[in-house]
Amino acid sequence: MTGVDSPHVTKPGTSGAGGSSLRRAGRGSMLNFAGSAVSAVSTFVLTVLITRLSSTTEAGAFFTATSVFLLAAGLAQLGTNAGLVYFLSGSRARGELSRAHVYMRIAAVPVLITSVVCAAVLIIWSGEIGRLLSPDQPERFATFVVAMALFLPAAGITNLTVSASRGLGTMAVNATLDQLARPLLQLALVALAFAVLGVDAAPWAWSASYVPLAVLGWWWWRRLRDRAATQDRSAGFAPWGAFWRFSSPRAAAGLAQVAMQRFDIVLVGALAGLPAAAIYTAATRFITLGQAAARAVGLSVQPHIGEAVARSDWSGTSSLYRTATGWLIVITWPLYLMLMTFSGTVLRIFGGDYTEGQRVLQVLCAAMLVATACGMVDMVLLMAGKSLWNLGNVILALTTNVVIDLLLIPRLGIIGAAIGWAVAILVANLVPLMQLLIWRNLHPFGRESLLAMALPAVVFGGLPAGLAALVDDQGYALLISLAVCSPTYLLGLWLLRRRLQLGYLVTSLRRRRGGRGQAAASAQGQEPS
Repeated sequence: MTGVDSPHVTKPGTSGAGGSSLRRAGRGSMLNFAGSAVSAVSTFVLTVLITRLSSTTEAGAFFTATSVFLLAAGLAQLGTNAGLVYFLSGSRARGELSRAHVYMRIAAVPVLITSVVCAAVLIIWSGEIGRLLSPDQPERFATFVVAMALFLPAAGITNLTVSASRGLGTMAVNATLDQLARPLLQLALVALAFAVLGVDAAPWAWSASYVPLAVLGWWWWRRLRDRAATQDRSAGFAPWGAFWRFSSPRAAAGLAQVAMQRFDIVLVGALAGLPAAAIYTAATRFITLGQAAARAVGLSVQPHIGEAVARSDWSGTSSLYRTATGWLIVITWPLYLMLMTFSGTVLRIFGGDYTEGQRVLQVLCAAMLVATACGMVDMVLLMAGKSLWNLGNVILALTTNVVIDLLLIPRLGIIGAAIGWAVAILVANLVPLMQLLIWRNLHPFGRESLLAMALPAVVFGGLPAGLAALVDDQGYALLISLAVCSPTYLLGLWLLRRRLQLGYLVTSLRRRRGGRGQAAASAQGQEPS
């Protein structure tokens, strides 16, 4: 922050606390977006590798087992991913980072204990889990679960260090470890396992990647912490109650959010069979491409919204929310719109059997368009201190998801699972949006957001749909659409760059010039470098 405690967020080209927050949020967004792009592509390639080199039953077993691992890892976080960001960003705004080590200690001990307990439960009851979730191949599935459970503590440490570093105001650890190193290492290790040992070694290779990440993450966190401030080792400051009153609701909410992403895969495998789980997972991998971009923007804006809330700067919070939502829309809507138009074509990447997921992809993309237009609404609610509200919203969405899944999967298969997740996505976004609107009149809508929606809707919605109707070969229609729409879209973004405040995403990558250069740019009404 610049040290100016202004109650208003300035527009591009001005100085002040809000301009500083947008610059740093933009820089973090671009860093995270680059990392998210690598992560999404690596995860996508890994999915292609699994589906191409194994049967649908084997692929379904792997995807279901990784979902169980991620659910256990989400439970073991105990809400500390949000708690560390909330309390450390608040400490940073108040100049109290000398106590950063206390918050990490408060978070780390319960997380490590819970990780070990979850690992033990999965190992002891792996046989029962295999018979319940994979009746076709219970023994293989149990082996997969045991292999992954051994690495749950390493995943817990990795999550702690990544979250704490975000609270300190840097996205470098998150981008490097969680978005670059982890997916690339998992892809390399799984590919090596397939080449040398076969599909049964893939779970070991996938989960072992967390060990080096945990070691590097812990070293990096300690280095950042000590550089931020000399740590105060005197006794007397131990805000266990405040930390866990905030984080405890997030434990259930965080698990519910992970469950919304992964539990439907588990249910599909149990109720419709492992081949159906493989097809459903492959179709939903495209959704994660857009979610990765959304997460990049959300993670970058999160600590700055936390700082604005700590100063009771609701005008600044609103401005950050609206601007980041515009960024989110222009990044993700082109992907979702193209996937809706060419869903059958893109699913052929996984193999002929996987085109059955075409309608799944269309239903989920439609839901994601609405969710993206709401912005990072749950994160804004959370950083405003409403963790109990967030918990209630997420539990409502998860309950909706599970109930619809249980009703529709036996009748409709993977389409039923897609409907359940789509409805849950709408509940998880529209309910907190109404809460923010009533509580603080916070919302992401305005002239800028309408422009951000209109541009991709016309360029990547209307034009590709027309080409798909005119050209018989959908593969050629997809290539022509990309060739025509991409430069048109970039031109539109350039023309709207000031209205959408895109300069903060671009100029933040450049090396900042001295104070005089920024002051001159501000005086001339230009965007600062």
